[in-house]
Amino acid sequence: MNWNSLLNGPLGRMLTRRLMNWGMNKGIDVATRRTGGTTADGKPSAAASKQAKAARQAAKRARQAARITRRLR
Repeated sequence: MNWNSLLNGPLGRMLTRRLMNWGMNKGIDVATRRTGGTTADGKPSAAASKQAKAARQAAKRARQAARITRRLR
């Protein structure tokens, strides 16, 4: 078997799928960690950190829901 058939076959699809999932998760994490309001020290305000935490939890629930729906299909 040559490299071309391996990369275009199941191994390539698995690698592409894992890389895409990793990138999507990293993008969601980066987007949810940005905070809007900061205090004078440069730290996030209480409301901004609470909102960021809620967004991270929502992203986690969305990933779990996607995983469950993939299992059901």
